[in-house]
Amino acid sequence: MNLTLFYTVIAAMFIVSIKMLSSPQTAVRGAILGALGMILAIFSDFAEVEHNHWEVIAVLAAGALTGIFIGLKIKITELAQMVAVLNGLGGLAAVCISLGETIKNLEVSWAIAAGVVAGGLAFSGSMIAFLKLQGIRIPYLQFKGAYMTVNFLMFILTLLLATGVCFCTSNSLFLALVFSSLLWGVVLVMPIGGADMPIVISLLNSFSGWATVMIGFAQSNILLISVGSLVGIGGVVLAYIMIKSMNLSFAKLFSRKMVVNTSSADISRLPQTGSPQDAAFVMKNAKKVIIVPGFGMAAASAQHALKNMGEILKNKYGVEVKYAIHPVAGRMPGHMNVLLAEADVSYNDIFGFEDIEREFELCDAAYVIGANDITNPKAKTDVSSPLYGMPVFDVGAAKSVFFVKRTAGAGYSGVENPLFFEPNTFMLYGDAKKVTEEVNKFLDE
Repeated sequence: MNLTLFYTVIAAMFIVSIKMLSSPQTAVRGAILGALGMILAIFSDFAEVEHNHWEVIAVLAAGALTGIFIGLKIKITELAQMVAVLNGLGGLAAVCISLGETIKNLEVSWAIAAGVVAGGLAFSGSMIAFLKLQGIRIPYLQFKGAYMTVNFLMFILTLLLATGVCFCTSNSLFLALVFSSLLWGVVLVMPIGGADMPIVISLLNSFSGWATVMIGFAQSNILLISVGSLVGIGGVVLAYIMIKSMNLSFAKLFSRKMVVNTSSADISRLPQTGSPQDAAFVMKNAKKVIIVPGFGMAAASAQHALKNMGEILKNKYGVEVKYAIHPVAGRMPGHMNVLLAEADVSYNDIFGFEDIEREFELCDAAYVIGANDITNPKAKTDVSSPLYGMPVFDVGAAKSVFFVKRTAGAGYSGVENPLFFEPNTFMLYGDAKKVTEEVNKFLDE
């Protein structure tokens, strides 16, 4: 079979896979089709391998076993970290291949230089994203809001080095380009706060895709070009959708200063607390309940308990139950959708931001489980807030609001939520899974 035709078939499999992944009903089959396409893509390269096939098989086996081990061991709450690391390794692979091509050909083409830049950005940026998602504090320099200027200077430096290596073959210059690309990735991602991390992950994923495209051009490999283009364009489109949904721009994303929460609680006012029994009583007597999940639900693995709560409310008390999903809830795109799908929550009960944002004023109770920033009204009222301009759920419009959180502390952005102190808000302190299971016990009685 002609390799070009074979590559075309594999690329078509990836395109169909992505299309199927856009719908929850076909996502599983889409993932299987994509995995099958990747297996065929990997083994198709055997036709072009000139050296010992057993060496390649050994390397493939080591990578496959490592991937299987990671997949089995990783917690579902750490999917974002896994995506960041694997995406970063893809960028690092592009840098290594570029280095190998340079050693083999003793020259640097524009494609190799571009691959180094995109791969270096993807690797170092993804590693910073991983550390942030893991909760590891990283000391960094404050540029007093001048990050756009610093990023522009890094862009100019990297562009000059990339141009230089294309006209002057120098190992020192090539290594300087690698270092500059890695440093730029650190500078680019370092100031970005956790609330914006899903957008950053999408962009870094796009960078790794474009790095693959550049390697494809350097090696005249149609499959690398087509598949890399899918990844690159997909990452940009997804990032753009989230940027628009948060009323941001890419310039604002990379220029606003990250906030570190160092403020203590205001002891002159304390949120009023409720109990699981209170929440159960209000919700079972409600006509409509909207559930807003956040990362706290993921951290506590509370999705199954939440699904049981929704089923009890619907089947035993006839309550209309809906799940409201914010585009940046969690630590990566679609984080909440993955968790709810894993708990087998009906797709018909899950609604995106635009489909449900106006329904809170019509509901009797909002059950906010482990979410904070995506419900913070300061995003609408406080111009100085790093959340300002981001669309948030108006959960305060519900008759009663129950916040399930461990503490009344600020969210990942470091901004205190004034909604905690409203008269219709009740705090349910504790582990999200345990609190929800307590609510279920009172609903069952």
